[in-house]
Amino acid sequence: MGQKVNPVGFRLGSVYTWSSRWFADDKNYSKYLLEDVHIRKYLMNKLKPAGISKVEIERAFDKRTITVHVSRPGIAIGRGGSGIEQVKNEMLKNFNIKDPGKLEIKFEEIKNPDLDSYLVAVSVADQLERRLPFRRVVNQAVERIRRSGAKGARVSLAGRLGGTEIARKETIKYGAIPLHTIKAAIDFAKVDAKVPRAGIVGVKVWIYRGEEK
Repeated sequence: MGQKVNPVGFRLGSVYTWSSRWFADDKNYSKYLLEDVHIRKYLMNKLKPAGISKVEIERAFDKRTITVHVSRPGIAIGRGGSGIEQVKNEMLKNFNIKDPGKLEIKFEEIKNPDLDSYLVAVSVADQLERRLPFRRVVNQAVERIRRSGAKGARVSLAGRLGGTEIARKETIKYGAIPLHTIKAAIDFAKVDAKVPRAGIVGVKVWIYRGEEK
């Protein structure tokens, strides 16, 4: 049996930092953790058209600072900042935050979406759900990653590919993916595609962007 470790979790503290940054005592820890889960779920659904990839949450006392990484910030921000206000007002209501000053939302643009593993995985999953040929979809995704300057990439699909009776796994690779090198900046994401008449197809994407200095 292989022992698999999430490439991002393996590099926490050296290449990547934690997506939730706060300290809580035993009484508040579970409450803060559950609120973070609900905040992420809400924002990932709400801002999907803006190409959301990651949500970072920081807490200082009872103030929440939320940094949202999106590939199309203009859609998220809206005309004159109306999008930010709408999201903030809905969050104040949904999460029962009385003081608007205790919630800050910031948007950061993802410069190259083809080097973000989550956005690549979502793109592949969306195309599979539209029943496009899976080999063509994966080859095009790997080619876009290669042209964006990545040193290596791997896209793996698992499930009833092409609607076959028996599930199987197919992987397309390019370049190097040094999973055992801690200073290697490897981005990883896993997304499920709900394919009509074929069920769930798992999409995994690894992107090697080079080593951290």
